[in-house]
Amino acid sequence: MPKDRSELPPVEELLTAAVTGLGGVERPGQVKMAQAVGDAIESEEHLAVQAGTGTGKSLAYLVPAIRHAAESGDAVVVSTATIALQRQLVDRDLPRLADALESLLPHRPEFAILKGRRNYLCRHKMAAGMPEDEDDQLFDPREVSATGRMVQRIQDWANETETGDRDEIVPGVSDQAWRQFSVTARECLGAQRCPSGADCFAELARERAGEADVVVTNHALLAIDAMEDFAVLPEHDVVVVDEAHELVDRVTSVVTGELSESTVGLAVRRAGRLVEQGVADRLQEAGEDLRALLAVAPPGRVDTLPQSLGMTLALVRDAAFACITALGPRNKDKDDPENAGLRKAAFTALDEVHDTAQRMLDAFGPAAGGDGAGDDEDMDSANSRDSANARDSASSGGANGGGTDARSEEVHRAEVVWLEEGRGRIPPTLRVAPLSVGGMLRDKLFGDRTVVLTSATLALGGTFDSLSRQWGLRAGEWTGLDVGSPFDHPRRGILYVATHLPQPGRDGLPEAYVDEIAELIEAAGGRTLGLFSSMRAAKAATEALRERLDVPLLCQGDDSTSQLVKQFAGDPATCLFGTLSLWQGVDVPGPSLTLVIIDRIPFPRPDDPLASARQRHVAATGGNGFMAVAATHAALLLAQGAGRLLRSMDDRGVVAVLDPRLATARYSGFLLNSLPPFWRTTDPAKVREALRRLTADA
Repeated sequence: MPKDRSELPPVEELLTAAVTGLGGVERPGQVKMAQAVGDAIESEEHLAVQAGTGTGKSLAYLVPAIRHAAESGDAVVVSTATIALQRQLVDRDLPRLADALESLLPHRPEFAILKGRRNYLCRHKMAAGMPEDEDDQLFDPREVSATGRMVQRIQDWANETETGDRDEIVPGVSDQAWRQFSVTARECLGAQRCPSGADCFAELARERAGEADVVVTNHALLAIDAMEDFAVLPEHDVVVVDEAHELVDRVTSVVTGELSESTVGLAVRRAGRLVEQGVADRLQEAGEDLRALLAVAPPGRVDTLPQSLGMTLALVRDAAFACITALGPRNKDKDDPENAGLRKAAFTALDEVHDTAQRMLDAFGPAAGGDGAGDDEDMDSANSRDSANARDSASSGGANGGGTDARSEEVHRAEVVWLEEGRGRIPPTLRVAPLSVGGMLRDKLFGDRTVVLTSATLALGGTFDSLSRQWGLRAGEWTGLDVGSPFDHPRRGILYVATHLPQPGRDGLPEAYVDEIAELIEAAGGRTLGLFSSMRAAKAATEALRERLDVPLLCQGDDSTSQLVKQFAGDPATCLFGTLSLWQGVDVPGPSLTLVIIDRIPFPRPDDPLASARQRHVAATGGNGFMAVAATHAALLLAQGAGRLLRSMDDRGVVAVLDPRLATARYSGFLLNSLPPFWRTTDPAKVREALRRLTADA
């Protein structure tokens, strides 16, 4: 073991030791990536690396990251999008890697996982018995009883746990039950003020992370750490963003605000315990006005602020501010932890309502925030007009991103507001989100640290330009590298585009598509993963084909997704149909997956409020909104979906895209260049014969 940091072996030597220790084989792409990551860290230059499935990219970035931590004494943060990858890193990759490298480093590499505070049991909230925030009237007696059983399980587990991590509870518990024992970062009193601060599970997790060489976290917490005024992660100068194709969406989710009768009602319940009844009633009345307005408004993007909505948002904002004022100084009752906890929770809920309402008003310009004034137009007519614009954009191919009515204010607008319709107990909800998070990422994430971004799908259309723009990176500030894949795609896989089929329509799955799917599955002998652009299409295909095919056919929603994937992987004759989570979340190597069917190019819906607003904004600023937003979205999902086929060196099969536009549309080259280099054909007879041969050889 080296005595000091100056004796550290080079990255190449450490990688060889790691691969040998883990019983693997070095691959050229892995070596190339590890060298590039090490060079980027040393030169403090941002790096984007596309590394195909099977490259061994986790080791390729972990080895130089651990070397840097050992050399500098600073932690390296590794951020992932999925819990599955976090668990793989912490439970499998990092412990084995620490064993393999221990003799070559000054100390055994230490690692820790760090999640958002909401994921940890709050000892103070549990001990203080704070009143529940939930409105029991929303739940029927059976659900209340089920929640009660979960609450009891949490209480029993709380006496045994050493980490307080929610993921330890198996089977899991509902959000409703867990909220009674957890707080957000904004609701937390802080370790110094909290009576349980010395034993706080979240603080203990942060302490462990502060002593680690590698801290594994998620994109949401990474965004919170970068955007907020308070530090969440330990000091670090290097970040590795794995599953980087998810970064923009995850950051957007973090900075999206929402306003509904539920968010206002929560603020009323929390404030009502601490302020005069009349002050709380004012907020409740404003919330009821909001509920009544949203109940009759159609869902969709709100481009022009109706007078009724502007006035209601202003009422909600001002009523929330009145409650905040009535609560008095924020540090009041600092010597009364129980009351301080109630006040902090009230401030958090009220701040969210006030700030979100103001943010929504600001989205329509300075005049909107003053007195609620706006166009004298109701939400119905405003949104109906916008839906027509969205349809016009779609029918024209979206080349200009917004039809012919792109207005000059789109150049200056920073955020978009839209209404989501209610579902079950979830009421209609107004949301507000940035048109772009690139500026935030540039200033907050990339500004004072070195960032390595990696995924199997980053080079869309053959370049990194599409995603680098979304990240806010400028030319000269970063380097892109595609280290390829160990798979021989042209020899192991076929990309089949069914050009003889009609273009997909809006009236469900065409009968010709159902016939094509049936013929492909029969040739494959089952072994099919069907990726559909909507759950309606997936269910329609399932119902039609269960009567025609003599193979087991599973559909997402029949059971938990993990159980369905397990069943699919365990029986080669089985088929599995589903939608978005299956496009990126299925890893089934071997003969159980020989055919991937994609029903249509996965463009965002024309009425998707955020995507359509971003598309129109790009067009208004002189760009090609369709290519920058819709085509990029489709290319990313297509690449992820096609990536389900080859998961091991022995895999073979077919990716069948039923949408003929992949071969005929003017944007097809961009999409095709985003996919792995499979051998391509449009001949259905050749594909069916290839599938029969693969089935016979299996």
